[in-house]
Amino acid sequence: MTATTLELKNAHACFGGAQRFYEHASREIGLPMKFSVYLPPKALMGEKVPAVLYLAGLTCTEETFMIKAGAQRLAAELGIALIAPDTSPRGANMPGEADAWDFGVGAGFYLDATQAPWAKHWRMESYLLSELLPLITDKLPIAGDRIGIFGHSMGGHGALTLALRHPGVFKSLSAFAPISNPVNCPWGQKAFSGYLGEDQSAWNSHDASLLMSEQKSAPYPAGILIDQGMADKFLMEKQLLPEAFEAACAKANQPLKLRMQPGYDHGYYFIQTFIEDHLKHHATQLA
Repeated sequence: MTATTLELKNAHACFGGAQRFYEHASREIGLPMKFSVYLPPKALMGEKVPAVLYLAGLTCTEETFMIKAGAQRLAAELGIALIAPDTSPRGANMPGEADAWDFGVGAGFYLDATQAPWAKHWRMESYLLSELLPLITDKLPIAGDRIGIFGHSMGGHGALTLALRHPGVFKSLSAFAPISNPVNCPWGQKAFSGYLGEDQSAWNSHDASLLMSEQKSAPYPAGILIDQGMADKFLMEKQLLPEAFEAACAKANQPLKLRMQPGYDHGYYFIQTFIEDHLKHHATQLA
């Protein structure tokens, strides 16, 4: 299997489209990487379709969103492809890589590590931007100029930061319960100190709230959508800090719809409930 070869591991007919699971040899990661794609019926008929890249949260895989979110039915109707990569490298067999659920395997935080031993394989930002997106737009019927990004929790952090760090790549942006201000929460501080080192100045360029506060004009003038459950234990534990991102958007005159949803927690029942709004948000901006 070469770096440019996609190995189809599984495929399922789904709402007239196809749910597929792929593996390929990654040059950026230096290991095999897995991702999933839902192709709507239009794509199977040869039409290049817009797509939304979904970044999952801690402990998840490339399967989690496709199995749990209930997104394919509406994606088929809207003619949008869904892309979900794995959340970290796997199979590096480094000491300590699986010792914690919030660091290492399943916890790549969608950045390029600079600290040993993580810097060798934990290169999720370069993998997504320099390898996965060019690969799927080359090999699959996906329009590379019409791609949005969203994510959940750690993946919400990834969606917000990658969208702000790579202007123009993603045409639409949303998130579910994102880690919005990681330099000021325990999850972020643990991950950033391990992957980026103790110099906290290196952390700032991976913090969505700090990145947004530096914007001279709104990077997404058509608006950003964030849903946050008010019964989310991680909100109460000050891991998510959506108020910091809200303040940063206000400073940058960035339109933001931050919806605090009473009774909803951090899990996929929450995501299932509001996935339709997010897909329609992206569809409108990717049309």
